[in-house]
Amino acid sequence: MEKIKQLTEANYEEVLALNQYAFQYTLTEEEKARYKKKMTNHTILGWMELDELAAKVHIIPFQVYIHRELMEMGGIAAVASWPEQRRGGKVKQLLQEALQIMKREGKTLSYLHPFSVPFYRKYGWELAFDNLASYIPIKHFRKDWGSTGTVSRLTKSSETIALLQGVYTAYAKTFSGTLNRTEHWWDIILNDKDQIAVANLQSPEAYVIYEMKGNVFHVKDAAFSTLNGRKQLLAFIGNHDSMAEHVQWQMAVNDPLPLLTEEPRFEQKRSPYFMARIVDVEGFLRQYPFAETSYEAELTIAVQDDFLPENTGQYRLSINQRQITVTTVTSAKTADIVMDVQQLVQILLGYKRPQELSAADLIKGEAPSIELLEAITPRAQTFLPDFF
Repeated sequence: MEKIKQLTEANYEEVLALNQYAFQYTLTEEEKARYKKKMTNHTILGWMELDELAAKVHIIPFQVYIHRELMEMGGIAAVASWPEQRRGGKVKQLLQEALQIMKREGKTLSYLHPFSVPFYRKYGWELAFDNLASYIPIKHFRKDWGSTGTVSRLTKSSETIALLQGVYTAYAKTFSGTLNRTEHWWDIILNDKDQIAVANLQSPEAYVIYEMKGNVFHVKDAAFSTLNGRKQLLAFIGNHDSMAEHVQWQMAVNDPLPLLTEEPRFEQKRSPYFMARIVDVEGFLRQYPFAETSYEAELTIAVQDDFLPENTGQYRLSINQRQITVTTVTSAKTADIVMDVQQLVQILLGYKRPQELSAADLIKGEAPSIELLEAITPRAQTFLPDFF
């Protein structure tokens, strides 16, 4: 591990040079300055060869809503190595070190956007988020939506961000896995040139951040705290029919738009998006907001984690209606349910249900145990409208 070093601002030029080569883009001086500002809260681990950067991993601190409760999450980003330094196990060791740092800092979860799903599955991450890319004729928005109120267009400012944050937070809590956006994160994702529209400015109910490009209304981000606010913005989008022919929108897979439009047969493509992994199984289970039930029972889950062996073990859930106590089990008793750490994160975030994974033979257990896990696992669709 002596070759792994935590990088500082003194290494930012090396970091940006590797980024531009690995991800095949070129930054202007202005864009470099913006990227350096973005990195100020990153923990960047570099693998050094003869005092030169060979490979790196970024850890970005986030909080995420897991069934309405906030948990600490470490986002893995900008994983890269120079081509002559690849296939030597450097990234594997950097990821191991990154997970240990996250665990010490109390981050029980980690997300990443994979260049290759099989590559990161080897290290315990698993698909946990999908996106629905919709391409909608704008004429579908031209109808009487029956909404009340007004829509105002705003520009980026601290006051605007505060308005957006209130709507976003209410919306984010209806899903599982969404980021708790900070002012720093809003400053990163919101550009000065972005168009912003808010429904009912005095008591905001919805917003849309968008751009007009090539006869397409591009929805960059949107959130709704009321149905009335949603309908106001759908009408607002429809009023751009002289400027755009289509609306492009990355939305949650269970978004009700097809139910609200008169013609739901528009292009919709569901794709796997981000992966997640549990960094500290015991810590995560102790924090997890299990659903309240009428059960009084015990359920023992055996978890296998080949990349972080300290997570491998048996965890007993003692269920007493509204309270669930988690303890580790050292006995050799056969567990009620057996699964890999990848399936555990899919279940607990809400991406897949226990019975669904059992039917695919991805978790093993008798039907009553699977049904009990179903009962204590809250229901909420995962959704991540952000990227890092």
